[in-house]
Parts: sequence; C-alpha cells; structure tokens
Amino acid sequence: MRSSPFTQFILSKILRSLRSLRMTRSEGLRIRVTAKGLNLSAPTHYTIMSLAMFDRLELIQKRYEELSQLIAQPEIASDAKRLQDLSKERANLKDIVSIYQEYKVKGKELAEAETLLESSSEAEMTNLIKEEINKLEQRQTDLLREFKLSLLPKDPNDDKDVIVEIRAGAGGEEASLFAADLFRMYSRYAQAKGWQTSIIDSNQSEIGGFKEVIFEVKGEGEGAFSQLKYERGVHRVQRVPITEASGRIHTSTATVAVLPEAEEIELNINPDDVKMEFFHSRGAGGQNVNKVTTAVRITHLPTSIVATCQDERSQIRNRMKAMAVLRARLLDLEQRKRSESIDQQRRIQVGSGERAEKIRTYNFPQNRITDHRINLSFYNLNEILDGKLDEVIEALSSKEQVEQLETISS
Repeated sequence: MRSSPFTQFILSKILRSLRSLRMTRSEGLRIRVTAKGLNLSAPTHYTIMSLAMFDRLELIQKRYEELSQLIAQPEIASDAKRLQDLSKERANLKDIVSIYQEYKVKGKELAEAETLLESSSEAEMTNLIKEEINKLEQRQTDLLREFKLSLLPKDPNDDKDVIVEIRAGAGGEEASLFAADLFRMYSRYAQAKGWQTSIIDSNQSEIGGFKEVIFEVKGEGEGAFSQLKYERGVHRVQRVPITEASGRIHTSTATVAVLPEAEEIELNINPDDVKMEFFHSRGAGGQNVNKVTTAVRITHLPTSIVATCQDERSQIRNRMKAMAVLRARLLDLEQRKRSESIDQQRRIQVGSGERAEKIRTYNFPQNRITDHRINLSFYNLNEILDGKLDEVIEALSSKEQVEQLETISS
C-alpha cells in the first residue's frame, strides 16, 4: 500500500524527532502504516533506560573517547602530572563505558530477536527465540543495575590513603591484646591488597598488646579509604583472656578510627600555629629506648590537636609522619564541621568505647563474627582475623549501595 502525502509528512516529522533522541531504524525502530494509522514500536533498550540516563551515558562515552585522544598526544605524554590526571579520569570511566557499549549491543540483538519472533511460524523456533529474548532482557536488567551503581555519587576520599588509629577500650589488658589482634588483621588485609603499612606511633602494654597504635596504609590502584572506611567504630570481643585463670569469658572493646590522608594542597597550615617538640622514643611500659631525641610531637595550637611519631630512627622521617597525621586529623575536623558538630560526629565514628556501642562482635567460643550494621554473621572468625576481610567489606558496601539506590529512586 502506498502512503499518502500526509502520512509521508507525519513519518518524516517522527523520524526527525526520533533522530534527535538518537533513535534510528538501524537501532530497531519499527514504524508501520495501517488502516487505523501509525504503529510505532521502539526498541526495548530505550524503553528500559530513561532518556535522561541515556543522554548522560552518551556524554560519558564522548568524554572517554576525548580522553583517549588526549592521552595519545605527545604534549600530554610529556607532562607527567597532566598525563596522570587524564589517565585516572579515563580509568574511572572505563567500566561505565564498557557496560554502556554492551547494553547497546544487547538492545540491537533484542530488536532483531523480536523481529524474528514476529515472522516465525514454527512452534519450536518461536520457543527458542522467546528463550533468547528472555535472556537478553535479563542481561539488560542486570546491566541497568550496574549502570545505576556506577553512576552513584562517589566518596571524594575513596581514592586516598589512610591513617588508622586503634585504641584499647573497655577491658583493661585484654582490650590491649584485642587492639593488637585488630592491627594484625588490618596489616594482613593490606598486605593481601598490595598496600604498604607503616606504624606512626604506638603505646604497648606490658603483656604485648597495644593501648594505642596509629599507622598509615598506602597503595596504588584501589584507594585504601574506599575499603577501610567501613571499619570505623567500636569493635567488641568475647573470649577467655590469657590472663583469666578460671576460664570465664570476658567482653572487651577497641575503637577504630579511619582518616583519609590529606595532601598539603588541601590544607594550609600556618607554621606559627604549630609547636614542635622532640624527645626520646619509648618502649613497652614507657621506657626510653633511644639516646638520641628522634621522636617528634607536633601540636596545632588553634585546635590543640597533637600528633606524635617515634617509630622511625630518623627525626626527619618522624617529623614527616607526624605532619601527615596532623593534616589528616585537621582535614577530618574540617569535614566533620561541615556536616555535624564535632562531638556528635566522633560518637558516630568511634563512640566512647563502651561495650554497648559496638559495630561488630568477635565471639571466639562460637567462631563467629557478627556485623551489627547489617545484622549478618560470619562463621570463619580465625580467617577474618587473619586478614580475609573481603566478604565482610563487600557486604557492607552492598548495603550502602542499596541505600543510595533507594534514596535516588524515592
């Protein structure tokens, strides 16, 4: 049947509008002229994905291609800082672009399958095509969820190295032993990730535990803060202490604070606001172990924040590490001021160390670790304390992502 001039005019208007939305015949658009008028059928991958998200992904892909071209230019390659920044931006977009490209491919395959289904007259072939369509639709649904996750706002600190502070809480000497267990757990976890750990300051107990230990975690690739930020809070242990002769189970705690390291450009510290002191490094029980004054104590006078480092034999290295701790604490202070009062934010992160304020319980008699934030238990306590934290951290990260998706959807 030949179309009337009016129908041809309407068709041309529709096609122009659809092209402005980046929808073309080659991508599965079907337009039919019937006795009742026009019948439009858009490809499934456009009906599943909102046009707003589609436009955003188009811009991301365009930026990714632009970055690829820029990185290949000689003048960029000769500028190490610029090359690093562009490469990092491109790496952050790579997964999103890969998902988007697969999404479009599956959309075209789905449109072709739907066309075959309409023309199929054999029952067996029809069933096979329907199965293929179901698989393609499910894959698109999965990819759409991956899209949403990849487009969630990213914590600006996720790529940073961290300073971890572990302090013994309630429980006396047993709490100091538990603090040492946590330090060992995070050290093993960092080692498995290829990160480097270095003690900045520590105060050991008489029986080999830590009253306090402060250490930094540095590494390439995945930022340490993106993983270790879930460890902030009060950790509770239930076990028979080595100091307990009667075999009675004790409950002790340790607090963990995780601070993103601040770069010098992020904070402008006035030298006049800093008081620097030097003293002899101390060993277990507070005894001095060095005759040379290599240990460094830095006090930020306006805030009274103190940072100490005595782990290195070099005074210069101790001073650098102490300044890194001071910057991290000042950055944390500034960030907490922007959201809530300092006292309330500190209670949220580490509480007071009381047994009731726990985020996680380590129950030795039951070989169980329970994370109370997600109400989930893991029955491989020894493995987790040996640094195999991935399963726990992934569960916490997934919960955070679900909450963010629910916020966006509401």
